[in-house]
Amino acid sequence: MEEDVFKALADPTRRRILDELVERDGQTLFEICTRLVTKYGLELSRQGISQHLAVLESAGLVRSRRQGRYKFHDLNTEPLEHIVTRWLKRDTPEGTS
Repeated sequence: MEEDVFKALADPTRRRILDELVERDGQTLFEICTRLVTKYGLELSRQGISQHLAVLESAGLVRSRRQGRYKFHDLNTEPLEHIVTRWLKRDTPEGTS
């Protein structure tokens, strides 16, 4: 699972998608595409962005939900939290190392 997260984060376009979801969670594919073009000048097809979203979903970093005819994408930080806590130093009681 962690390997999927690192693979997903390795691509700059996917990191920008995550940045956009941090700024405004619950976006549709159309909204994400529009924001990427407007802010970064990325002119990827909707299919290309959809493939990036699929990688992020398989890594657990994005969750999608359907509401009527729309599909919304939400950021999920749990996989990142798991990775971060792996390397953070835990407090140990005095006298034990």
